[in-house]
Amino acid sequence: MKTQQPNQISLWNALTALGDLSGRSMWGASACFGVPDMVAGSVLGGRGSEFYGRSVLVATTEQLTAIAALIELDGLASRIVLCPPDLPVEHLSFVAQIAAADAIISDRLETESDLPLFVPSGGLVPCVHDRSAQHQTEWVLLTSGTTGNPKLVVHTLASLTGAIEPGKLAAPGITWSTFYDIRRYGGLQIFLRAALTGTSLVLSSAHESTAQFLARAGAHGVTHISGTPSHWRRALMSPSAHRMAPDYIRLSGEIADQALLDQLRAFYPQARISHAFASTEAGVAFDIKDVLSGLHPDVINHTPGVEMKIKQGTLRIRSDRTASRYLNHECRPLKDKDGFVDTGDVLELRGDRYYFVGRRDGVINVGGLKVHPEEVEEVINRHPHVRMSLVRTRKNPIMGSLVIADVVLEAPQQSGSSDDHTIQRDILTLCRESLSAHKVPVSINFVPTLAVAETGKLIRRHA
Repeated sequence: MKTQQPNQISLWNALTALGDLSGRSMWGASACFGVPDMVAGSVLGGRGSEFYGRSVLVATTEQLTAIAALIELDGLASRIVLCPPDLPVEHLSFVAQIAAADAIISDRLETESDLPLFVPSGGLVPCVHDRSAQHQTEWVLLTSGTTGNPKLVVHTLASLTGAIEPGKLAAPGITWSTFYDIRRYGGLQIFLRAALTGTSLVLSSAHESTAQFLARAGAHGVTHISGTPSHWRRALMSPSAHRMAPDYIRLSGEIADQALLDQLRAFYPQARISHAFASTEAGVAFDIKDVLSGLHPDVINHTPGVEMKIKQGTLRIRSDRTASRYLNHECRPLKDKDGFVDTGDVLELRGDRYYFVGRRDGVINVGGLKVHPEEVEEVINRHPHVRMSLVRTRKNPIMGSLVIADVVLEAPQQSGSSDDHTIQRDILTLCRESLSAHKVPVSINFVPTLAVAETGKLIRRHA
């Protein structure tokens, strides 16, 4: 939100201010809540007043339940900690301690905690307590840490919604969806965008396949949908990709290379396509709408409301959309002395456009020379028979590390008469033409699939 009045700082206040929300719904894989019912009802058994001024962990199984709890708690609780569904049980006590939690809302059978436990009801009951905002609630999101324990990143509703124009009810025909889980920053952005514009929302589920989710999204008439490039590569490989016809496609979370953008434009010619940069710490920075990979320098220099610069090769961001701090005392400061967040994402100027080449902490060292895996993947993914690839390292006693690539090809029935050896040769030729010698993979391995994390990003491991 751009500005907030003392009595309008909560999600519930924003929803009630939109007016008539009839016909707007939020669908999970096995349940649906009408948005008006969520505004009027309680998923906490009508006990929301017991959370006034408290620090609360929300660790529910279902996203839909978590959304109802967020609407009920924001402005009442002093702090809400959104626990992702894959948070290991052994990390729960650590998170509770760091967040100074007073209670936990969970329906997970394996949850072990000394905190008072509130099990949400399966449905909504009438809410009779005063729901006007009493606090500017801290929203705490979890992101991976270097020691195994997660980092706890502090936002407010204002910082989370800084890129969203609130207060205007969207047209009835718009339905949002996302491959992300809403307990993570990318998914939370889509939920808040849907909520603050009064649109319906279709949630994904970890228990269904990509094909099942696409079919369900199509059945509900999804018009706007977001995900990582890895999500979209999987979608294009699915036989259910044609089951939906979105008007708007949004990519974020990983580098969007030109091959994928072209594939999406060809498969969904009616859709507007954009790729955005955002992170849990830095917030939403920009949105590229020209269906070209990379970004023009004007985006760095002249994005309204966001200050950006490139320092020591990485993108730095300062805006009112960034998180305020880490709760963990052992974490480095989230911002530098000037208030900029170092994203760790490396940009390189080529001609008149900047391109993301990878993460600073993801470099492969080949005989003292640096290789960004994403840079090699971008070249491999240009091959017409390649759907997705993962570049990784293999230890070598002479060079230290060597570059190898795991490659997923398009469906065999679509690959024509090209055999594996021809495709391998063509990929290596493409790499040699486009990359320095030390970046060219020493081997190409064809695999049926690549592992994607709960975040929607490729899982990168060293061999």
